[in-house]
Amino acid sequence: MKLIRTEDAVGSVLCHDLTQIIKGVTKDAVFRKGHIVQPEDIPVLLSIGKEHLYVWEADESMLHENDAARILVDLCKSEGMSESAVKEGKIELAAAVDGLFKVDSKRLQLVNSFGQMMIATRHGNTPVHKGDKLCGTRIIPLVIEKEKMQRVQELCGAEPLLKLWPYQIKRAAVLATGSEVFHGRIKDTFTPVIEAKLAEFGVEVIHKEILDDAPEQITAAIKSAIEEKGAELVLCTGGMSVDPDDQTPLAIKNTGARIVSYGAPVLPGAMFLLAYYGEAQVPVLGLPGCVMYAKRTIFDLALPRVLARDIITAEELAALGEGGLCLSCSVCTYPACGFGKGW
Repeated sequence: MKLIRTEDAVGSVLCHDLTQIIKGVTKDAVFRKGHIVQPEDIPVLLSIGKEHLYVWEADESMLHENDAARILVDLCKSEGMSESAVKEGKIELAAAVDGLFKVDSKRLQLVNSFGQMMIATRHGNTPVHKGDKLCGTRIIPLVIEKEKMQRVQELCGAEPLLKLWPYQIKRAAVLATGSEVFHGRIKDTFTPVIEAKLAEFGVEVIHKEILDDAPEQITAAIKSAIEEKGAELVLCTGGMSVDPDDQTPLAIKNTGARIVSYGAPVLPGAMFLLAYYGEAQVPVLGLPGCVMYAKRTIFDLALPRVLARDIITAEELAALGEGGLCLSCSVCTYPACGFGKGW
């Protein structure tokens, strides 16, 4: 690559896209990489502020930005993703299916710390729909040393930095607990909220039941929902506080399920319980009352991972404290709000 005056560039081959920006009209490449400059191009090039141009000069030790972007996107891409055409040295990936977006944060940081290259992604552990943009990749200069790109490939290894896990769980049971609901003193308004959220992910509620605050009954109902009715997920609503009449956490424990955590550093949603039942590790969730009335809670963070059968650890729940305070924005897209909250 060499730098020459634009007036002297006729017959030269451009080594990168040249963008024209007219506010409210266009922002696109007026000339593409590989274009051979013609006499009539000179006034156009000068009109977009290009008094000098980088043109091709053979150097086998360097890679062009488009070729380097191809290496970066290959580090990221895995099954269920589609890629854009290269444009101005950048290639983007998008979701080809609905699912849970996963990011290897440590290796992503390694690439972005390497210098002269970047990969920008959306937050990992968030739900995405077909067509959603996942990441963009490019190098910072116009060309980069081949050796540098080979080195980052070696450090990252063959495993993709990004993954898209399809949702696997399709059948759920909802157990509404509480004497006030069981005895008909108030209407169960919790279950419809849960059904609506599950429907967004294509999950069918195959069993619904209202139970008194009796731990032995709740324990039996959880086991029956899984072992007899075939539920792949059990959601227990109500009875999650520390009041003496709230028996749901004890009932879940008495099933023999492995309790990951009772409590999470997320508001709304502090009294959340996560457990896994049996060898199949069927998720059993105890949902606090806030899930019934708050637009976004801990449930919205955990549900996509649960449905993709992505086992959540106590350490991951503890890490939610930073960013776990929902500010109830007027236009809320939490938990997938770009620069906002994420796992």
